[in-house]
Amino acid sequence: MTPADTGASTTVGAASAVSVPDTSDSRMAPGGPGYRRMSFALFLAGVATFALLYSTQALLPLISGDMGVTASDASWTVAAATGGLAVFVLPMSALSERFGRRTVMTASLAVAVTVGLLVPFAPSLPALVALRAVQGAALAGLPASATAYLAEEVTPRALVTAIGLFVAGNSVGGMSGRVITGWVAQEWGWRIAVGVIGAVAVACAVAFRLLLPAPKHFRAGSLRPQVLVRTVRDHLANPLLRRLYAIGALFMTVFGGVYTVIGYRLTEAPFSLPQGLVGSIFLVYLVGTVSASTAGRLVGRLGRRGALYLGGGTTAAGLLLSLASSLPLVLLGLVLITAGFFAGHAVASSAVGKTAQHGRAQASALYQSAYYVGSSAGSTVGALAFHSGGWTGTVGVGLLAVLGVVAITVTGSVAARRVTGTATAGA
Repeated sequence: MTPADTGASTTVGAASAVSVPDTSDSRMAPGGPGYRRMSFALFLAGVATFALLYSTQALLPLISGDMGVTASDASWTVAAATGGLAVFVLPMSALSERFGRRTVMTASLAVAVTVGLLVPFAPSLPALVALRAVQGAALAGLPASATAYLAEEVTPRALVTAIGLFVAGNSVGGMSGRVITGWVAQEWGWRIAVGVIGAVAVACAVAFRLLLPAPKHFRAGSLRPQVLVRTVRDHLANPLLRRLYAIGALFMTVFGGVYTVIGYRLTEAPFSLPQGLVGSIFLVYLVGTVSASTAGRLVGRLGRRGALYLGGGTTAAGLLLSLASSLPLVLLGLVLITAGFFAGHAVASSAVGKTAQHGRAQASALYQSAYYVGSSAGSTVGALAFHSGGWTGTVGVGLLAVLGVVAITVTGSVAARRVTGTATAGA
């Protein structure tokens, strides 16, 4: 399948082949000054964001037991954080347009890690949920600002690869946070576990601020509400951006549901795994690190829509495989779900940055808002489905979401062919 068949840009496809700086462009590129520091800094920001955002997810069975609440009640400690991020990501992106990407990212991390050090002392579930909501709202300054920073400071040919590295940091943060909390909680309880994650996030935040190069291509925008409304309206009027937002939300619905519930499934019969081993299951996030960082190469070979089809198909295959009662097959299913999700997310999020011609922070913020609405919905609906129908119910929710991804991608393919046909007829 050629790029022309799928609507992919041949410029994007070349991202994985770039090895020297583009001398015709003053922005950063692989091999050029500052690129490695920038990549590592945003990688650490991604680690801190996902480690904090999902710090309670692997601990839900312990929180349920300690506070005497159900799985669906405990799942609000995850949904509140992702929901807070979804609500505040657009306002935070507007602040980044006025005060700068690096400034907003630094402030967001500072507040989030401070709250993270308070979370272990929450006296009740409502207090814990409230702290998690504040933490999610603070983290809202990271995702959209990071994507906008990359779109402005990195050459277009290297953008998919650069965003893939940031997403890879997300996967490492999500994996390390869950693995660390699983083993620490097994010995000392869930409160000490989330405290350790807070300390790790502090170290990542300090290193991020020291390493990230100062922006050279940022131009301050306006904070006037009418300007923000007009920019958001323009983005929502773009059918391609609308499709990308929906795809991000649906992919995250699958992922949020699966990883919110999987701990309950593995601690129950027939598996009955201890908390430490359940936390170690999240090592499969390393697969996501690989699939996200190679998204540029995947788009180059299959085109954007071809890569999305592959991501959706891989995710669906993993969901079906996870229905098995054999632990190795369940683990293989999680590997496929993780690989498909991170590949699809990296492709969709990088396409948003390339599609938006102005107000990139707002375009990315709308994607992140949809993405984390999907996470909150997946966490809540997936837990409810598990409560009523077991793991089969959670898988059913995931398959419906994947079907939505495929349907939207097909719609995009049809629209692209229609536009191409019209242009050919006009010529």
